[in-house]
Amino acid sequence: MVQLLQTNVQAAPAKPRPRVRLLPYLLSLPALLVCVAILVPFVTAAVYSLQRYRLNLPHLRGFIGAGNYIDFLSDPAFWNTFRVSITYTVVTVVLELLLGLGIALLLRRPTRFHNAVSIMLLLPLMTAPAIAALMWKLMTNPSFGILSYLVGLFGVTDFKWASDPSSALFTVVLVDVWVYTPFIMILLLAGLRSLPRQPFEAAALDGVPASFVFFRITLPMLAPYIITASLFRLLDSIQQFDIIYAMTQGGPGDRLMVFQVQAYLEFFQYTNVGRSAALLMILWLITNILSNIFIKNWLRLRARAHCHA
Repeated sequence: MVQLLQTNVQAAPAKPRPRVRLLPYLLSLPALLVCVAILVPFVTAAVYSLQRYRLNLPHLRGFIGAGNYIDFLSDPAFWNTFRVSITYTVVTVVLELLLGLGIALLLRRPTRFHNAVSIMLLLPLMTAPAIAALMWKLMTNPSFGILSYLVGLFGVTDFKWASDPSSALFTVVLVDVWVYTPFIMILLLAGLRSLPRQPFEAAALDGVPASFVFFRITLPMLAPYIITASLFRLLDSIQQFDIIYAMTQGGPGDRLMVFQVQAYLEFFQYTNVGRSAALLMILWLITNILSNIFIKNWLRLRARAHCHA
């Protein structure tokens, strides 16, 4: 009997210690805090967007439902902001993707020289966008800017850069490309260097043309990296603020009035909290729709690739 009790005591599972039971909750605590830090401002903005709320007229504050959103439908300034934001996003993402892919192809061999060049090309990415914008603003000054002087050597005089509506978009896109092309370059370079060598070696032995190798082998295998880099830049470009505001504050006029800049001016200059919050909620909705379309197409292409494999 005593031997049987000893066997049962030995077979009984040990109770978990209190620290062990709390460990999963402690490990998930940072994610919970981040989630709360995201949801609280988001819900606050959503509530403000449904109100008539001006800081200089607090007695008029009240719930108006979708009134702010309905007003945007007949507001030409909103549609101009929408057009400028989409144009800026498409132009910057396409240019940075093409330049980043071209640079990555040139540096795809992991030599010491290529590694040193890739590190040097990352320097613009380490610069704060607002600082980069102020630096470019000085370089493009029509009176004493170094870029204005260099352009003048080729016979182009009195080029206004960001102060001219016809060249303002070109100027801020130039700064954005300079800052963020290294981001796409480094992602695509990592992708190129991780591709398997067997298909390329077989193509070289068979004498396959370089154009065929690029379009039929390299690009399909590099597609996940291209899509990932494009998605990151798409979501960042459509929310651009610091480069545009530091250089032009959305001007000249409303030539570069993107969503973030207009929301900033609505809040801090016009003290219209409700309208500013509604603009940010519309921007969130556009970003959410674009990212969902992007991800769904990427998953569909990946599933098709697995079916053909």
